[in-house]
Amino acid sequence: MAKAFFRLQKFLRRTQFLLFFLTAAYLMAGSLLLLQRTRLVVQQGSRGTPAGQALLVPEVLGAGLADPRAAQSPRPRLPAGTATLQELAPAQRHGPHWLTSRNSELRQLRRRWFHRFISDQEPMQTAGLKAMKHTAEHKGTYMGCFSDDSRERTLKGAVFYDLRKMTVSHCQEACAERAYTYAGLAYGAECYCGNKLPVTASRPEECNSECKGEKGSVCGGVNRLSVYRVEELWAAAPRRRNVIYRGCFRAPENLTDTFPASLIQPNLTVEMCSEFCSKKEFPLAVIRGRECYCGYPTGRFSLHGGADRQLCSGMLNVSTAAGGKYCLVYQTPVQDTRCTDRKFLTTKSKVFVALSSFPGAGNTWARHLIEHATGYYTGSYYFDGALYNKGFKGEKDHWRSRRTICVKTHESGKTEIEMFDSAILLIRNPYKSLMAEFNRKFAGHLGYATDRNWKSKEWPDFVNSYASWWASHVLDWLKYGKRLLVIHYEDLKQSLIPKLKEMVEFLNMTVTEDRLLCVENNRDGNFKRSGAKQKNFEPFTQEMKDLINSYILTVDEALRGRNFTGLPREYVPR
Repeated sequence: MAKAFFRLQKFLRRTQFLLFFLTAAYLMAGSLLLLQRTRLVVQQGSRGTPAGQALLVPEVLGAGLADPRAAQSPRPRLPAGTATLQELAPAQRHGPHWLTSRNSELRQLRRRWFHRFISDQEPMQTAGLKAMKHTAEHKGTYMGCFSDDSRERTLKGAVFYDLRKMTVSHCQEACAERAYTYAGLAYGAECYCGNKLPVTASRPEECNSECKGEKGSVCGGVNRLSVYRVEELWAAAPRRRNVIYRGCFRAPENLTDTFPASLIQPNLTVEMCSEFCSKKEFPLAVIRGRECYCGYPTGRFSLHGGADRQLCSGMLNVSTAAGGKYCLVYQTPVQDTRCTDRKFLTTKSKVFVALSSFPGAGNTWARHLIEHATGYYTGSYYFDGALYNKGFKGEKDHWRSRRTICVKTHESGKTEIEMFDSAILLIRNPYKSLMAEFNRKFAGHLGYATDRNWKSKEWPDFVNSYASWWASHVLDWLKYGKRLLVIHYEDLKQSLIPKLKEMVEFLNMTVTEDRLLCVENNRDGNFKRSGAKQKNFEPFTQEMKDLINSYILTVDEALRGRNFTGLPREYVPR
């Protein structure tokens, strides 16, 4: 009896110590969490949330965090029956450290941007925001709070998004650089430029959204614009008056009907015509003799099939009769905004569509094209804060919400593929894809990896592990995909409108020709890499080339076996 009692007493002591330890650990973790979030109150989080209604974070991001697939990384894995590929890369069977680091990278990315999402929602003291220091701290003249209708915007000369760092000064400078008269801010993160003041004024207190990058400053509100006059800043601003020559084109039969604005000037120059069209907020300046016309690319004047430049030589200031058949076309600094407005689907999509690609294959660019062509946001299986901050608002929407037109994914494997009803499979030259993804890993979406990165041991390790993934990604989607549209990145780049039409029709959407021409006019978006790009740079060794070329041949054979167009000829030989 005493022995049993002693055992019970010993067990209780151990349990008591364990409970004490767990309680202490729980209290310490809770204290740290409270210290971090003491001042955080989740408030209105998106345009669609009514005023005063709290944003339900667990439904938007919590579901994504709880989803075990969200923490998984796409992995290079060859499907059954591809022994050739497996034999060519035996070193990859032992789980290269690049894939392990990718798993942790995705987990850290979600955690980091979850905390940033919460911090973006800090409560604003509306009473303290009333007409905050508009003229004292900012150089432009504050004109007031105005109503903003997304369907008929007055300030539509140029549009910028920065959902993380938008400030009043940043918007003012951006509009002043482009010689606009007014700068307007909305939703705390959106900047609009134009030369006409909005008509409908609103009460000052309705502009109550704090600037995402500047605490204590007002950046409009929900459907409200804080408008500044920035004409006085032109002298100090580094003027972006660059006019781009688009080419020599055959003039349409009736220029007055084709172009909504015109000017006849005896001593007409390119600068004069561009200045006139910029003031009128048109992206094209068209010159025929002494006549200047302003407008957009349209079905009547699509800027396709340019003429020989010699046919337009000496055209300036000649009579209309002499220069009547052809015209010079220039791109003004004004943005074509006919296709920039986007929104979420009003009803849940019945078809769950993937936009699938290997990393570095142009998925972000394809999303930009699809969003502007259809007018609807695209979603993502992952969560990239940098993309969200540049206007890809579908990044914060849960990938299974079905409120987006399609969902970006780099995943492969039977389970991950069969979740989707159909998919656009975007394929790019593996040499270009590998270099693009390596640049992204070391320099983000817009930069280039340094020479030191390319010469390090990381590069050969990267190629050895990722090259097989490029092949297995395509092979898995060909094997398990239910309904596929295969698009080659190179074909999309060369024949943008025909290929974009295919993608839009596959998404069961109808768009006008003018909207597609607008997309073509804004084809690069904000994700063209900048910086020092090395010319004639060849980072691939002969051994790497032999490995990649074998994968190219395998994928080409698989595509033709499924009655798809084979890979473009430029892929091999290298």
